[in-house]
Amino acid sequence: MLDLLIRGANLPDGRRDLDIAVAGGRIVEVAPGIEGETAREIDAAGCLVTPPFVDSHFHLDSTLSLGQPRINASGTLLEGIQLWSELKPHLTVESVKDRARELCHWAIARGTLAIRSHVDVCDERLVGVEALIELREEMKPWIDIQLVAFPQDGLYRFPNAPDLLARALDKGVDVVGGIPHFERTMDDGARSVRTLCELAAERGLRVDMHCDETDDPMSRHVETLATETLRLGMEGRVAGSHLTSMHSMDSYYVSKLIPLMAEAGLHAVPNPLINIVLQGRHDGYPKRRGMTRVRELMAAGVNVSFGHDCVMDPWYSLGTHDMLEVAAMALHVGQMTAQAEMPLMFDAVTTHAARTLGLEGYGVEEGCHADLVILQAADPIAALRLKPARLFVIRRGAVIAETGMVRSRLRLAGEELEIDFTRDETS
Repeated sequence: MLDLLIRGANLPDGRRDLDIAVAGGRIVEVAPGIEGETAREIDAAGCLVTPPFVDSHFHLDSTLSLGQPRINASGTLLEGIQLWSELKPHLTVESVKDRARELCHWAIARGTLAIRSHVDVCDERLVGVEALIELREEMKPWIDIQLVAFPQDGLYRFPNAPDLLARALDKGVDVVGGIPHFERTMDDGARSVRTLCELAAERGLRVDMHCDETDDPMSRHVETLATETLRLGMEGRVAGSHLTSMHSMDSYYVSKLIPLMAEAGLHAVPNPLINIVLQGRHDGYPKRRGMTRVRELMAAGVNVSFGHDCVMDPWYSLGTHDMLEVAAMALHVGQMTAQAEMPLMFDAVTTHAARTLGLEGYGVEEGCHADLVILQAADPIAALRLKPARLFVIRRGAVIAETGMVRSRLRLAGEELEIDFTRDETS
């Protein structure tokens, strides 16, 4: 007896008109014309069935705090950091949990069932840490939350930050974070990378650092991050997030840097919506847009995944946590519009992002967790174009979110027309 049978599914890899059978929370068969009794059947009718979206870089502790204590008037990264430092003393565990829980509900409705969230540890009370550890357990049946111990104000710049970070890890935070470009000197930044990587190696943890989130082409801490990854034998377990300085570096240096990143198995995590908003603020024209070298990184074999980063907080006043919006923005800013490139943008918020987080049992294959999203689109390129309705969001074989087919009806000269904007141009 099956728990769920999805019929007529298109898959992201191009396979079409397949059935997906689910039992015991896992996919037990993917094939055409599956027979058997089932508790529930869904007709995908040629819609795209994909593993869930994964946000590989976010800040749940600050999300939905827009306007507290006031709006970011300049729209800059540094004013956002200042506003957050003013808000931190007034945070409570419940206020952080309430905002983060609401964002998780938004994420689930959008088909995102895994989030890596950086949590600020530069707070003697560790309020954000306490709140998000509790929320991680509360939301575990429906969404995976992976927490990064993030010294927002600098490991060496903020008093007692190393101890606070260690305390956060002792409480159960999953990943070691850092922000080397925010230290007072380049030397301090490089030292923080070495210290944090050694700490992660000792504890057997992954690393994810805000790295070179600046327009300064001489901010080159990702070089140190890759080198330390190799020295400590941590290949495949380390991510560099943002990497915006790479868009300003000269190409000769980058021709050396990217192979080093590939050799180290570094994951690269651009945040397209936020990078293009916060970077280039000091430029006249031409104005830099700040997203790192996605095409070149992917071509070199570096795993690139995208993060939403912020939703309605001191740094970004927009967003609904739609990872397809993130991927579509990357597609446009990176000019990744070739037929072979566009599906890679979809991968960057699904399979590539799952690889960054090290998720197990992820995919649409026999034996994988039955975590699936059915989209009102036929294929990944159509999904990027339409940002369509998430018709069904499925967690371990149970439908946890559902949206009706979106249709528009026109009445013109006595004639009624139905418009749905979908065009299956690949059939």
